[in-house]
Amino acid sequence: MPPRTAPTERQRRLGSELRRMRMAAGITADQTAGLLGLDRAKISNIETGIRTISPERLRTLACNCDCSDQAYVDALASMARPNGRGWWERYRGSLSAGLLDIAELESYATRMRTAHTAHIPGLFQTTDHALELFRAVLPPLPDHEVALRLAFRAERQKVLDGEEPPEYVGIIHEAALRMQFGGRKLAHAQLNHLLDVCERPAVRLLVIPFAAGTFPGSGQTVNYLEGPVSQLDTAQVDSSHGPEFLDGEAQLAKYRAHLDWMERIVLSPEASRDFIRDIATSL
Repeated sequence: MPPRTAPTERQRRLGSELRRMRMAAGITADQTAGLLGLDRAKISNIETGIRTISPERLRTLACNCDCSDQAYVDALASMARPNGRGWWERYRGSLSAGLLDIAELESYATRMRTAHTAHIPGLFQTTDHALELFRAVLPPLPDHEVALRLAFRAERQKVLDGEEPPEYVGIIHEAALRMQFGGRKLAHAQLNHLLDVCERPAVRLLVIPFAAGTFPGSGQTVNYLEGPVSQLDTAQVDSSHGPEFLDGEAQLAKYRAHLDWMERIVLSPEASRDFIRDIATSL
């Protein structure tokens, strides 16, 4: 298979994990090339996600690296297996690679944990709510770009509509619930939609009220996507220039700790629903 010109975040992650495995075992790139019957340049390209590796070669490498974590190796082999083109690939060349990477990671996540202070989670935004946000971008987006982002957002939301959707735990601060993007009527409709979302078996929405006080990471939006094994988790945080993806062991531990702290101060699922309902009623 020819090399990729722009590997996705998931493809880059597979390559970086293989490099970590090789270096932890003290095996050089030249030794890896000899082991797998490839030239050294291809090993470098595999480790940067530019080239693919077969599941068979991956397992050979893992065996020679004395990697005894079978669940981890199985998860890596699954990542290496060709899975066809995801729906998000239809938007490549039209939307930023970062947005497509989010959709791909969500598609393969086994569990999602998110924390939002000023915004409603994207997977639960109504079309009207999302439209208000896309119209507030600087510089302003032309109408066809807004329509493209709305269509992409709607397709992303389908990840929770399947027969076996991933578990979703969404932490929402009271500030986000009280934001009236688009006015009272639109905000009321958005909160009612959240109440409907709460009824889904795989979804748990938890509210942090103003009265809860201080907590870490209060200024960030965090999207923590769990893989089949914890080593393959990814933390995604928003910034003005686009999404950032974090997968270092210390980084993941920090964001898990942030979310764990937040979950200790949230209202219960039942109290959270009542809280959302009370705000909606007051509009």
